[in-house]
Amino acid sequence: MPTPPAVIVVVSLDHPPSLKLRRAMKISITGENQIVSPFQIIRDMSNIRHNWTREEIGEIYERPLLSLVMDAAIVHKANHVFGEVQISSLLSIKTGGCSEDCGYCPQAARYHTGVQVQALMKVDDVLTAAENAKAGGASRFCMGAAWREVRDNRDFDRVLEMVKEVNNIGMEVCCTLGMLTQYQAERLAEAGLYAYNHNIDTSEEHYSEVITTRTYDDRLNTLEHVRKAGISVCSGGIIGLGETDTDRIGMLQTLCNLPQHPESVPINVLVPVAGTPLANNGRVPFDELVRMIATARIVMPHSAVRLSAGRLELSVAEQAMCFMAGANSIFAGDKLLTTPNPVFNADMEMFKTLGLTPKAAFADGQPKHKQVADAMQ
Repeated sequence: MPTPPAVIVVVSLDHPPSLKLRRAMKISITGENQIVSPFQIIRDMSNIRHNWTREEIGEIYERPLLSLVMDAAIVHKANHVFGEVQISSLLSIKTGGCSEDCGYCPQAARYHTGVQVQALMKVDDVLTAAENAKAGGASRFCMGAAWREVRDNRDFDRVLEMVKEVNNIGMEVCCTLGMLTQYQAERLAEAGLYAYNHNIDTSEEHYSEVITTRTYDDRLNTLEHVRKAGISVCSGGIIGLGETDTDRIGMLQTLCNLPQHPESVPINVLVPVAGTPLANNGRVPFDELVRMIATARIVMPHSAVRLSAGRLELSVAEQAMCFMAGANSIFAGDKLLTTPNPVFNADMEMFKTLGLTPKAAFADGQPKHKQVADAMQ
């Protein structure tokens, strides 16, 4: 009796499978019946790629929302500890007076936003804030200074001392200080910096509508310096800047086609501030935030996707859907630099309700520069 033709039964998350899923179904004919689960299909999709087209990302982004979230959840579970969320704390160590013209930022000197200029904080005060954050459950401590770029002066030397002191108490240290040279990135690495945040904000096409005092390439150059210094890269963007869906897809394409994906990808929602050019922008609908998180999770499966600015506006149920879609980091505390953020106790109650677990510091290992230094000892 001749061998019957192979029968392949595909159990898909949507009916019929999307084009992206169909492309992922590279199943060899072995002469035996096969059942291909959606889990295996999505794992195949979670291979690291650096050649995504806008059409491919757009196809993911535009999927029916629940199917998109389900697919992203499977990718997330295949690559991360599901339900584990890193708690980070963000401190503005130098506030206001920035020479940039970022249309969303209340710290720009040219805008009248009511933000009071504050000089660079003292090292001891920063260390106290870090110790309090650690006691409250944070494993990463982020320091932000309202600078266009880092300058080699006493202020930068003080920041390096802050990095050393916070690193010594066992926290991952992150900084966002504006543009960096290669030399400055290497000095931060030597001081023990774990990560550097430098968002690209939006697509290259829309960028000049938001910022004119630096270029898109300036931002990418800083990311390259950070990467070469062996520091973990934290780079994402903001939705609600007047961009289109195409711009959002373009921003994700820039990030996922970097030579190495950012270890952290913050997804921020614009918090309109009176006195800034974007003060009258409307609130971003919740489903659009979820769509961005889920798409980022699928195209950058190993990255931490950070639920960042705008979280104050979300209910616990809405945040839960963001975690389902692949978000696995939040900022805790009452402020994100100069904008409000949920208070710590409310976050702890949410963790209890949703069964979330705080992620420990250095759970993903040490950054490359630390690994090299340890190997040389």
